[in-house]
Amino acid sequence: MEETKRQKQVGKLIFEELSDIFQREGYNIKDGGMVSLSKVTMTPDLLEARVYLSLFQVKEPAVLMHEIKEKTWEFRKQLGNRMRNQLRRVPEIHFFMDDTLDYVFKMEEIFQKIKDEREEREKGNL
Repeated sequence: MEETKRQKQVGKLIFEELSDIFQREGYNIKDGGMVSLSKVTMTPDLLEARVYLSLFQVKEPAVLMHEIKEKTWEFRKQLGNRMRNQLRRVPEIHFFMDDTLDYVFKMEEIFQKIKDEREEREKGNL
């Protein structure tokens, strides 16, 4: 189902505020890797925000995700302080790992293998 204009507006606002919170709290660089928000989607009633995190070269992503999920109430409290004049209720925040980068790297690896095999076949035919 397509997101409404209001869902997109609130999602964008939460995205910007949470990005700033993550940067100020030092969560943008953890365990020698980078953590960034990739997108925020809102439920139709605007009471739940699904925040997708992109983890780049983080040594133990599961441990980091657990740590972030444990601090969800702190992030929500800070979000509430920043957005108290814009929203009636601060939405519940749920964090998910965005595996798009992993998918892209796997696809590039597959394409590289195909390219290498093709080049080997062409060399063998010459």
